[in-house]
Amino acid sequence: MRLVLLGPPGAGKGTQAALLSEKLNIPHISTGDLFRANIGEGTPLGLEAKEYIDAGKLVPTDVTARMVKARLAEDDAKNGFLLDGFPRTVEQAEILAEFLKEQDQKLDGVLNFRVSEDVVVERMLARGRADDNEETIRTRMAVYRDETAPLIDHYGDAIINIEAEGEVEEINERAMKALGK
Repeated sequence: MRLVLLGPPGAGKGTQAALLSEKLNIPHISTGDLFRANIGEGTPLGLEAKEYIDAGKLVPTDVTARMVKARLAEDDAKNGFLLDGFPRTVEQAEILAEFLKEQDQKLDGVLNFRVSEDVVVERMLARGRADDNEETIRTRMAVYRDETAPLIDHYGDAIINIEAEGEVEEINERAMKALGK
């Protein structure tokens, strides 16, 4: 199965991705993990990404896309993957579609983890991270709505909405059921 995970910060995508990855026996590919791995290994792409991160800038789509393509070309992703953090924009979705087309593959679905803004704020404040205050969290939610939400329209019928409020296992059961598993 080839899946993209969408949802606002704090929706529990990482937690669900870990469970789904294990149950579906496909790798969870997170752009955050890809950045850390490439930077940690000092790869050319990692060094390029680090320059932007160190300058407090977003890593450009081109750099992120090349990292994702390289990761999707690895053996463990041949039979499927869970992509988390890419695509974040319609432009990135088109890059992903083109890459999959070159590999004679396509996405099986786009899981959209839906959660209310108040629940997101509550969850993220509970994590106790220094940079998680209500104002910052609500700003990140606004950025998500502006930049990533258009992907929901872009993917149209491929969207599989998952209500992401409740217990972790309950949400996971909803996702597995929605995938027909």
